[in-house]
Amino acid sequence: MQTFVDSSDLIPDGAALAARMRRDGYLFLRRLLPPDAIHAVQRQVGEIAREDGWLCRDRPVEDAIADPAGFCVDPEPTYLHTLRRINHLEDYHALKHHPALIGLFERMLGGPILPHPRVLMRNIFPVHDELTTKAHQDFPNVQGSTEVFTAWLPLIDCPMEVGPLQIAAGSHTQGVFDFHIGAGAGGIEIIDPLEGSWVSGAFALGDVLIFHSMVVHKGVPNRSAKLRMSMDVRYQLVSEPFNPDNANADGQPLAWDDIYAGWRSKDLQYYWQRLPLTLKDFDRTWFDKRDALGFALGDAGDPRARSVLQRIVARDADAAKRERARHLLEALDHA
Repeated sequence: MQTFVDSSDLIPDGAALAARMRRDGYLFLRRLLPPDAIHAVQRQVGEIAREDGWLCRDRPVEDAIADPAGFCVDPEPTYLHTLRRINHLEDYHALKHHPALIGLFERMLGGPILPHPRVLMRNIFPVHDELTTKAHQDFPNVQGSTEVFTAWLPLIDCPMEVGPLQIAAGSHTQGVFDFHIGAGAGGIEIIDPLEGSWVSGAFALGDVLIFHSMVVHKGVPNRSAKLRMSMDVRYQLVSEPFNPDNANADGQPLAWDDIYAGWRSKDLQYYWQRLPLTLKDFDRTWFDKRDALGFALGDAGDPRARSVLQRIVARDADAAKRERARHLLEALDHA
């Protein structure tokens, strides 16, 4: 595997950033954010994770040493319970508004920026290689516009053994890839191995990876003793179409009024409602395909269906689908 191209020297130059993004589909930027800002969020998230059994109680939260007894994975109910607690943290949501991030996107994209309200917390336990995030694209999940960009922010130092992300450089130019279902984020896995295109590298606190919504990416297995803690925050031009589903907090059902209840400031509350957004509804084409594959494997008693069925139970608006998925999960549990 090749290492990331370091684009840190381009940070002041919006045109150069845009050209590099068009070429590679990603930007690797060292120390874009102050480490102290990341550390403050990690400590707050870590306190919740330790209280809920994800981190060893006899170690500092900064060490992020995972407690194997607390293992769980999105979208299991125990995982979602902790995720909802994390989503109440004001500093966790404020981080996406940091001037270093907003300024970079304004320079690169050339206009006013919308940080998506939804923030995704990723917590990857060690020694579960089978649940490492599989190759996928963000666009089928995010939509609105293809010109949406994810900033991946590790909350701890992330050398290769902790399991950073890897990118299939240049894959953003090839449309939406075919996929089958798989464990890990989104419940899908792209079929094309994209051999020879994968790049990755070690992250220090404050390093940021930014990538296009169409670029294929996946996790590196976490072979350490740590809980790999990271955030996904997404950005687009205000002028690009916006999928309103991205204005829902992660970990539904979770209302913004509940999230905001303990905040110190109102400045960042409902900020997107003050912007002249053009809304574009979610296209379920890819989700319907994923769900059909999950039901087919579930009907066949194939345990690979579990992740997709759990997602349907946790997040689908269709009560009949949720009930069907629940019955299939019960059958898998007793197989």
